[in-house]
Amino acid sequence: MLPRVVDAVVIGSGPNGLVSAITLADRGWDVLVLEAADQFGGAVRSVEQDGWISDRFSSSYPLGVASPVLRSLELEKFGLRWGNAPAPVTHLLDPETSATIHQDPNDTAASLAVDHPADGDAWLRLYSQYVKIREPFLDALLTSWPPVTAGLRLTRRLGSAGELARFARFMAMPMHRMGQELFAGPRGRALLAGNAFHADVSLTGSVSGTMGWLLAMLAQDVGFPVAVGGSGSLSGALVRRAEQAGALLISGTPVEGIDVSAGKVTGVRTAAGERVVVRRAVIADVSAPALYGELLPSASVPAGLRRDLDSFEWDYPTVKLNYRLSGPIPWQAEEARSAGVVHLGGTANELVHTSADLDTGRVPTAPFLLIGQTTKADPSRSPAGTEALWVYSHLPRGIADDAAAEKLAVRMDRAIERHAPGFLDLVLDRELQRPSDLSAANAALGLGALGGGTSQLHQQLIFRPTIGLGSPRTVVSGLYLGSSAIHPGPGVHGACGHLAARTALRDASPLGTLTRTPTTAALRHLQR
Repeated sequence: MLPRVVDAVVIGSGPNGLVSAITLADRGWDVLVLEAADQFGGAVRSVEQDGWISDRFSSSYPLGVASPVLRSLELEKFGLRWGNAPAPVTHLLDPETSATIHQDPNDTAASLAVDHPADGDAWLRLYSQYVKIREPFLDALLTSWPPVTAGLRLTRRLGSAGELARFARFMAMPMHRMGQELFAGPRGRALLAGNAFHADVSLTGSVSGTMGWLLAMLAQDVGFPVAVGGSGSLSGALVRRAEQAGALLISGTPVEGIDVSAGKVTGVRTAAGERVVVRRAVIADVSAPALYGELLPSASVPAGLRRDLDSFEWDYPTVKLNYRLSGPIPWQAEEARSAGVVHLGGTANELVHTSADLDTGRVPTAPFLLIGQTTKADPSRSPAGTEALWVYSHLPRGIADDAAAEKLAVRMDRAIERHAPGFLDLVLDRELQRPSDLSAANAALGLGALGGGTSQLHQQLIFRPTIGLGSPRTVVSGLYLGSSAIHPGPGVHGACGHLAARTALRDASPLGTLTRTPTTAALRHLQR
C-alpha cells in the first residue's frame, strides 16, 4: 500500500527522476518515487543472460562522468564503477582511413595530423581552450537556470568582452562551418561531425557545432565510459543513493493522473486507483506530451500550450541492433580495433548529405552508425574472447514503422561488413530494437526518440519543450517537469532533475512566493 500523504512525488525513475528524489530527500523532504515499469532506471537499463550483458537504451556516458550534478552524489560509494576502452572513439572516413581520439591528447593530435600536420596543433589548442573554461562552462550548462553566477565565472575565465563574443560566435556555428575553420584536412572535420551526429541537429544548422565540440572535448577529457556490469549499474547506484537519503521507491506503479485544485497540484492517482496527496510538489520525469496531454486535467492546460504541443518535435527515431559476436570485429582500420565507440559514416561532407536525407524524409542508403564495442571498455560484458556490441542509427522523423526499421537494419549490417570483411561470420546472435520496441519498453521514448525532443535551436533554452521561460516550472503551481524535455535536454547528466528539485526547494522556502508567483504568472500569460 502506498503512503497516503508525502511532501513530494517523483513520477518516473530515470536518472533525472532519481536525482530529483535524492536532492529533495537530502533536504529532509518525504519523497515517494513511482515507476511504471518493473525496473527502475528509465532508459538506463541493461539485461544479463548467459554471461552476456546488453544495454537496452543508452550505453556510453561521457556526460555522466563529467556532470557536476552526478559527481556531487559520489555514486562510486554506492557501487558504481566506470570502464574505458584503450581509445574512446574512432571515426571511419572509409574502410582504411580513421581519425581517433586517444587517451593522450598528443596521440589524438598525431592521428589528425596524418594528412595536415597543422591539424594536430589545432586539436591541442582546441583542447587547451576547453580545459581553461571546462568547470564554469559545465556548471553553466548543467547546474543552474538561468546560469547567472556560472555565466559570470565563464566570462571572467574567457578574459575579455572580445573573447566572450568570439566564444558566443563559436557556440552558434554550424558544425560543418566549425570544422572548416578549425581544420585543414578531412580527419579533424569528420571527427567533429561524427560527434555532432550523436544529436539530431542538422550539420549545417546553428549550434550543431556546440554538440560536436562538446562531445569531442569530453571524449578527450573523460573518455566514452560505460558503467561496469551494464548501464543498470548506474541506475542501481542512483537507487541506493536515493534510498540512503530516505526516499521511498516503488516500481510497477503507473501514475494515471495528476490532481489539481485552484491552480495548485494536490496529488497523484495511480492506475490501480490509489491516491497520494502531496504537501509540496510533484516532479514529472516524463515526456512533455505525456505530462500535458495525458497526466494533467485538460482544463489545467492553457489553449496556447496545447497548440504549441501540436508542433512539438521529437528527435529522430532510433533503430538499435544488439549483437553477440564470437570474436572482435576485424576492422580494416587498425585504430578502430581498440576503440570503445566507432563512428561509421564517412567524411564531413558525406555526413552533411546523410543529415539532409534525414531532414527531408529519405532513409539514408549510407546511414551513419554509432557503434559501441562494450567488451573493449568492460570485459565483464561477454565471455572471454567474444564481443558484446550495439549499433544504432536513425530514421527520418515521420518514418518509424517496423518495415523501415528492418530495411535500415540490413543496411547497417552491410555497412559494417564493408568496413570489416568477415564481420557477419562472427554473429552468434542479432537482436533488433525498432522504434516501436523502444517506445513500448519506455513510454518516454516517443516514436523511438531517445532525446526527449529535438535538440535543434527552435526547441532549446526558452523554447524547450515549448515557448516558455526555460524553467522546470509549469503553469500548475507545485508541478515541475524534470525530464530531458526541459533545458539542458538529452544526455545522462541528471541536470534536468537537479534543476527541477532545486526550483521546488526554492519555491517552498519562506521567500519562495517572491520567485514562484511572478514566474508562474508570466508562464501562464505566455501560454494562454
